[in-house]
Amino acid sequence: MSIILKPLKKNKMTDKIVQKVVSDFQQRSEVGIKKYGVTLDRSDLTTLEWINHFREELMDAILYMTKLEQQLKDGHNNTISLDSK
Repeated sequence: MSIILKPLKKNKMTDKIVQKVVSDFQQRSEVGIKKYGVTLDRSDLTTLEWINHFREELMDAILYMTKLEQQLKDGHNNTISLDSK
């Protein structure tokens, strides 16, 4: 399947949150390519294998969220900053 990317329209206003998310996705893609040597365009996984990868990622996300929740309950790290990187 081929995806056609359209150029982004230039807006006078910029959304820093959207820019950060796009940048994070690009960096994450580069890490994945270096680590695994493939992109998400790969065709060697079945649908069930993709679903399993997705499930594992969601499980990891729940673990991270639970850790953060516990820190907040314990009174630690109550300040969140988007500029921490």
